[in-house]
Amino acid sequence: MPNAVIKRFRCLPEDEQSRVIEMAWEDRTPFDAIERQFGLGEPEVIDIMRYQLKPGSFRLWRQRVTGRTTKHRALRSPDIIRGYCPTQYKR
Repeated sequence: MPNAVIKRFRCLPEDEQSRVIEMAWEDRTPFDAIERQFGLGEPEVIDIMRYQLKPGSFRLWRQRVTGRTTKHRALRSPDIIRGYCPTQYKR
């Protein structure tokens, strides 16, 4: 039920709400990382993004993340550890 998801999302502090959206928007952050950190699975994140974004922005985001190998653990290369590409800058 999307309303329950949105209600749960709205109970998060504003900084965590922003972080969920930021992580969902990033191409390299897998949905698994959002679920581990906030307990929100991919379908719930999709509902949140549908609620938070304008319709056109939501459609573009869905097109971009659908089937994206970095967003889905099952599609990622086993060389990518914890959602980060080995060639990504490390601090």
